[in-house]
Amino acid sequence: MKCIVCQGEEIEVKEVMEEVRIDDNIVFVPVTIPVCKLCGERYYDRQTMHFLEEIERKIKNREIELKEIGKVLIPLFQK
Repeated sequence: MKCIVCQGEEIEVKEVMEEVRIDDNIVFVPVTIPVCKLCGERYYDRQTMHFLEEIERKIKNREIELKEIGKVLIPLFQK
């Protein structure tokens, strides 16, 4: 398989952390997918996309317990 972005041939299946954004929160979900070793392009099959959509639905409906591991703070600038 060739990468559609860089045409590289070094694509390997590995676990990555996919971001699911819910309001101002980001939930990292581990998925195993093909990733180009040269440019980082990720390839998702239908099963993985359905899995991520289901996880997002369950998070929104509070069907999954989440553990807070930190906070990200941003400065509030007044204009």
